[in-house]
Amino acid sequence: MPRGAISAVGIAAALSIALTSCSSSSPSSSGPAPGAGGAASGKTLVVGVTSDPDTLFPWKATQFQAVNVLQNLYGTLTEFDKDLNVVPGLAESWQTSDDGKKLTLKLRQGVTFADGSAFDSQDAKSSLEKIMDEKTAAVARASLSSVKSVEAPDAGTLVLELTGPDAALPANLATVNMAMLSSDDTEEKLNTTPNGTGPFKLGKRVASQSITLARNDAYWGSEKPKVAAVEFRVIPDESSIVSAMQSGNVQLAIFNDPLVAQTAQGGGTLTVTKTPQLNYHVLQLNAQHGDLKDVNVRLAIQCAIDRKQVLDTAALGEGEVTGPITAPAFKSDPNKRPCPARDLAKAAEYLGKAGKSGGVTVKTIVSQGEYATSVNEAQNLKAQLAEAKINLELEVLESGAFVDRWVAADFDAAVALNGGRPDPDGSYGRYFTSKGNLNKVAGYSSPELDKLFAEGKATTDQAARKAIYEQVSAKLEENAPWIWLFSGYTYTATTSGVQGFVPMASGSLQYLRTTSVG
Repeated sequence: MPRGAISAVGIAAALSIALTSCSSSSPSSSGPAPGAGGAASGKTLVVGVTSDPDTLFPWKATQFQAVNVLQNLYGTLTEFDKDLNVVPGLAESWQTSDDGKKLTLKLRQGVTFADGSAFDSQDAKSSLEKIMDEKTAAVARASLSSVKSVEAPDAGTLVLELTGPDAALPANLATVNMAMLSSDDTEEKLNTTPNGTGPFKLGKRVASQSITLARNDAYWGSEKPKVAAVEFRVIPDESSIVSAMQSGNVQLAIFNDPLVAQTAQGGGTLTVTKTPQLNYHVLQLNAQHGDLKDVNVRLAIQCAIDRKQVLDTAALGEGEVTGPITAPAFKSDPNKRPCPARDLAKAAEYLGKAGKSGGVTVKTIVSQGEYATSVNEAQNLKAQLAEAKINLELEVLESGAFVDRWVAADFDAAVALNGGRPDPDGSYGRYFTSKGNLNKVAGYSSPELDKLFAEGKATTDQAARKAIYEQVSAKLEENAPWIWLFSGYTYTATTSGVQGFVPMASGSLQYLRTTSVG
């Protein structure tokens, strides 16, 4: 099928993220009203996925499949709407003090967890304090670095005392890694029995085969889920998911592989929608390991790669070459990097500066199963780098094993697809600040970056923030801890009768709650 036959979602609005979405207050009227029921259906929507969630504990979830399931089970204080504006979630409004050092949130009343217990400010206080506790190992801990203390003066009010203004905080509270948990629950308990305030509850799980979510009839949102249940059915190969859809066994799937999307569309029975993504494909270099400690080796790798060739080879050219920041309001210019085009002579020069003119070997982990283009990307990178005397040794791992090695920073390099966020502080503060809780994964920080990230959080003027994150982007490119490659699309395939699903630039599946199946 020729390019363009897949309908492109109007992403302009989704990617036109106004900083006002991070404003100091938000009216409750913009959020769903509690108590209004939606049309009920006894049908089950079957969603095809390529792998099983590696965890059911929302504060530690990094795998895409786990996040997609958990965001339908748990609620957050704020949420993103379809255009990625920050809107009320479990907090129906919030207000920042004039000096920017206090954020007061009014919590929604009448909300219950899946076990029937009531959600209140003590649960919110407990959740944020545990996320901030290093012992919890929550992946979003760095997003609360400006929070000095959390108070719950009454059941419906939460007060965050801050070290200073934090323009990114309302957006950072919207991710499922910031899910509100009952103060009585534990990680061990939730890994087998999720207990959230989301539109669905856990129904049944068959390990490595399926996980089924049942409609939460007590959900606080204005619309109850349209279907009785959503089954995430594990089918390891995207092409096999297409076959399952054509035979009527699966009704919805999100593909990463444009070739699979073309196959799905070409059959004539499925509708495919193409959505640009904030996420980005990247070669992550661990600057604490071996030859990669030398910035000249990292820059040699950067100069030896033609990113457009990776995009064309692995993803049929479906996407665009990117710099570090993909959020439109702060977007990096990929031409502002040491080697904007492939330059083998420059790569050789950098290897010479490192005393490695004879070449280097870099061991690289590659995920198989989490997204479709990973192995093709890795093989193209290997071929390109070989021409610069850089031997990329590939270790292909199943997605769960990949995540375990990645979180432990047990790799020299990693071919990865990283989720993007509307605000660059949420995207990168945890990786590239010296106290960031995932800093060991990046293996790189500097006093200059620490200072810039602190300024970025404390600045509320949009133009000033954009200038700060341009400096962040430049520092990252000049030091090449990661090699940013390209951003692509997701392709949402649905069978006839599926209505109401809204694809998002963040990749979120939160609109499964508005999806019906005929």
